[in-house]
Amino acid sequence: MNVLITGSSRGIGRAIAQNFLDNGHSVIGMDILSEHIEHSRYTHLICDVSKKDDLPSIDGIDILINNAGTQNQNDIDTNLKGLIYVTEKYGVREGISSILNIGSASAHTGSEFPEYCASKGGVLSYTKNVAMRVAQFGATCNSLDPGGVTTSLNDCVMNDPELWEQIMDVTPLKRWASPEEIAEWAYFLTVTNKFCTGQCIVVDGGESINYKFVWKE
Repeated sequence: MNVLITGSSRGIGRAIAQNFLDNGHSVIGMDILSEHIEHSRYTHLICDVSKKDDLPSIDGIDILINNAGTQNQNDIDTNLKGLIYVTEKYGVREGISSILNIGSASAHTGSEFPEYCASKGGVLSYTKNVAMRVAQFGATCNSLDPGGVTTSLNDCVMNDPELWEQIMDVTPLKRWASPEEIAEWAYFLTVTNKFCTGQCIVVDGGESINYKFVWKE
């Protein structure tokens, strides 16, 4: 299959791209950065998804994975508007097999930067909207909403022993996901899955369900 992945230069997006390449698919990566995987079945496009008029013409996309995102910097423009621009141009059409939006567990809890939470919350609603519109093509659309992931974006807390201890205290599984783990979920939801659609799948080690009840013993 031909797979388009935004935000493919680093972190989760790069891991997803590598997973699809390892499984024999052809990948087009789209990122504002030039760094990319060197592979015969990988094509890299330098592009800012928030610039609607700059999106290139690409034909024959079977799977679209919207991963490009920012944190506390132009979040609405990139995480939500950019995702919508890309989806409407490449995803909502005959011939599409699956669309996956990379959201965030914070969209379900509200526990992060205000615009970031708002942008990812919008992704949840938009995912359901797209799922209804691509169903006529026999396609699925879901969002994959990770909690903490061990990427360089999170080095500031992963390398702070005190903050890391606090984070682990509220994470039942006592670890964060690796980018490769999230990539496996992405592959399952877009290739293996044929029936689950319009859903927002939280993968956060149980952090969002950990409601502590404090009472006198």
